[in-house]
Amino acid sequence: MIENYEEFSESQLKILSRYVTSTSSNVFALRNLPEVIKGALFSRYSRSILGLRSLLLKEFILNEETAFANIAGFVSDEEEKDQGLEDQIIAIRKAQNFYDRILDGYGDDSIGELGGAHLALENISMLAAKAIEDCRVGGSPLEKSTRYIYFDQKFNNEYLFYREPILMTSAYRDLYVKTCNQLFETYSKLISPLTEVMEKKFPKDPSTSSVAYAAALRAKVLDCLRGLLPASALTNMGVFGNGRFFEGLLQKFNCSHLGELEDVGKKAYTELSKVIPSFIRRADPTHKYQKSFQKFIEQMESEVGTIVRQHDVFLDRMTQPGVKLVGYDPDSPYRVAAGILFSQTDVGLLELQEYCRKLSDEALGQILESAAQFRENRRHKSPRALEHATFTFEILADFGIYRDLQRHRMLTQDRQLLTCSFGYYVPEEIAGNSMGNEYIKAMELAKEAYEIIAKELPEEAQYIVPMAYNIHWYFHVNLRSLQWLCELRSSPAGHPGYRHIAQELAKQVSTVFPQFERFFKYVDYEGYVLGRLGQEIRNDQKRSQLNELI
Repeated sequence: MIENYEEFSESQLKILSRYVTSTSSNVFALRNLPEVIKGALFSRYSRSILGLRSLLLKEFILNEETAFANIAGFVSDEEEKDQGLEDQIIAIRKAQNFYDRILDGYGDDSIGELGGAHLALENISMLAAKAIEDCRVGGSPLEKSTRYIYFDQKFNNEYLFYREPILMTSAYRDLYVKTCNQLFETYSKLISPLTEVMEKKFPKDPSTSSVAYAAALRAKVLDCLRGLLPASALTNMGVFGNGRFFEGLLQKFNCSHLGELEDVGKKAYTELSKVIPSFIRRADPTHKYQKSFQKFIEQMESEVGTIVRQHDVFLDRMTQPGVKLVGYDPDSPYRVAAGILFSQTDVGLLELQEYCRKLSDEALGQILESAAQFRENRRHKSPRALEHATFTFEILADFGIYRDLQRHRMLTQDRQLLTCSFGYYVPEEIAGNSMGNEYIKAMELAKEAYEIIAKELPEEAQYIVPMAYNIHWYFHVNLRSLQWLCELRSSPAGHPGYRHIAQELAKQVSTVFPQFERFFKYVDYEGYVLGRLGQEIRNDQKRSQLNELI
């Protein structure tokens, strides 16, 4: 194998060593380079006979038009070592035309995936967090957890929830603030007594570490009480995404009806423009693409709204919490089996599907089993052949469960507005006692307030809805992605609410297609009273091992 066919002088190698992990290997990584340079470099790379290191030297480092020295912080021995942040920002602006020409001239929209950024979003509502996570591909969000963090903190003697501007300037201001405060007060009030009840119900085993037990107990308590938190509750998020992801996210937020999302979008655009400006420029509200997209969204929503009003009599709606398999292809087993065989034959896919259709159940099962029998844990990904089977589920479950399951990327999902129309979940741990009464009282007060506000402001009224209220959504998902979702979300450490949904998804597919049950062998159908304990014990053991090494 040729490791490196390019030669560099000693001075060039010295420069390159700052920006690549190896100056000799044919496999190396970039480092110490801003995203705008990395994206443009890779874009140019696809149209050049030069190796990446030569290209970096000749067309970027030594090209005055790129302002590379100021952007990347490269300085020669004769120059000052400290390049200020302001100099870097100015240099990026000066060189922007160059980078824009590179990005526009060497590829399509996929070029936007060659640069990325880490974005922190603090003190945004849970409703806004869900809108961010709804942008599925190209972004990796991480949100503050409701099962590990207490949400009863105050700032300036006020609970932390989003004061929606329209609501705060409306006749509903006092009702909104009072209701949110009552929800937080109930949440805070129940933490201590519920913890005491849980300690008595699940006493600590002497062999279990205090750290692991306390963490598992806290998770159990907060899992029960999270339903009291309104969608306005403030959370923090960290998001890593490529340029294409952020451009799509910003374009959608620019078209939102909610002022918070518009505000978050504007702030995100401002900050991302400082690090990946070339990748998100089409999300500028004045850009022709943004204007065109906004026109499309407005026209489409208007037309759909008109059609909905014309059809004001609809069929009965799903009112009971649960999962309903509403769509699948009866030929799925044959399609999956053909997909399994395809790569090791020279036969057409359609012919393979017809061949599998004629096989006996035993022969078909043997093909399917070949893709399942050697999996030793859920992290062994099944072949893509499983993607030939797709399913559509309708789900009615509480907003907390939706928040957990909605994060899965490889599926198509959409939801209706968050309302108080479908009832709410009461944890069995508090049902029928004084804590349950307090919980129910808070839920009913929230519903009364929601119904008053929603008559005039249905979208803004979502902020007052507690997480325990049920929401209506659907999943359209292939078998491979469903396998991952069900096996992951049914694990003992998971929230019991979404564990039940994950189990039910797998059961319903296995009922319709018994041949597919083999693909769900790591779905955990057991129930666990203190499900997080096992994981916390393992975490504590890992911490102890690390401390011993240190």
